[in-house]
Amino acid sequence: MVNSPLPESFYTESTLELAQQLLGKLLVKETKEGLCSGWIVETEAYIGPGDRAAHSYGNRRTARTEVMFGKPGLVYTYVMHTHCLVNVVSGQVGQPEAILIRAIEPCSGIELMHKRRGFVKKEVDLTNGPGKLTKALGIVKDDYGRSFSEKPLYICEGIDVQQVSSGTRIGIDNSGEAKDYLWRFWISGNRFISRKW
Repeated sequence: MVNSPLPESFYTESTLELAQQLLGKLLVKETKEGLCSGWIVETEAYIGPGDRAAHSYGNRRTARTEVMFGKPGLVYTYVMHTHCLVNVVSGQVGQPEAILIRAIEPCSGIELMHKRRGFVKKEVDLTNGPGKLTKALGIVKDDYGRSFSEKPLYICEGIDVQQVSSGTRIGIDNSGEAKDYLWRFWISGNRFISRKW
């Protein structure tokens, strides 16, 4: 039984705080094929316009980044290397910030996840990366601009998190000093995170 979506007020925390508050929450996507969900176990914060690793660095405003200038709690999807990635818009309106959901631990609809992912041999490899989890859940670029507080793509209460670890973000080596920011967060000891510390 999946709970109701978290209210819009949940997303008004600062980006770094929200990136940690999202850990343990349940990410849900409903499609015609069925419902799939997973607990968020890893996130990365991107705080534009001063963050060289953010798409909105320097207040860059394009068709892709437009949603980042909207209210917190909106869905920011984009395609990178053929993979769709999903982010939670954060920060205040006009302040383009977002949180990448990097990994989830499967909860429901696991059989459908395997079907979408091509029957991955190890369950741990099913959703332990930002492109893997979107494919498993059926999250697509067209989810762009939706609200995480409304179906069919939403976040609700999940599990209690005992300990949170932090480290540098992944795949941003060309972003100057921003590559050293400890803005990646994960549930300590969780086997579904995308990369071990």
